[in-house]
Amino acid sequence: MNESAVVGYRHPIKGQGIYAFVILEHGVDLKGKISITKSISESVERSIGKIARPDIIQITKGLPKTRSGKIMRRILRKIANGEPKDIGDTSTLLDPSIVESLVEGQKH
Repeated sequence: MNESAVVGYRHPIKGQGIYAFVILEHGVDLKGKISITKSISESVERSIGKIARPDIIQITKGLPKTRSGKIMRRILRKIANGEPKDIGDTSTLLDPSIVESLVEGQKH
């Protein structure tokens, strides 16, 4: 794993679930996505505990960042909650096309 961001999302049973956006290191084969996500979940479980295990893990090529490098978690929360039309202004992002790819890859 190269970089990640974790946000909460509305979960129908728990109230709040854990949604992780993960960027893998360059050269990692994406054919084994299931084993990669399982490995991430198990690693979190061992390090922090079962309570912190992500409900959803979305593997992505990038995260929405400002030009100064700050991850825009507000945008990630909107995507995780299935509200892609309410994202708002993305003009301050380093690469606004990342938002489109995250929405397309959204899991629920």
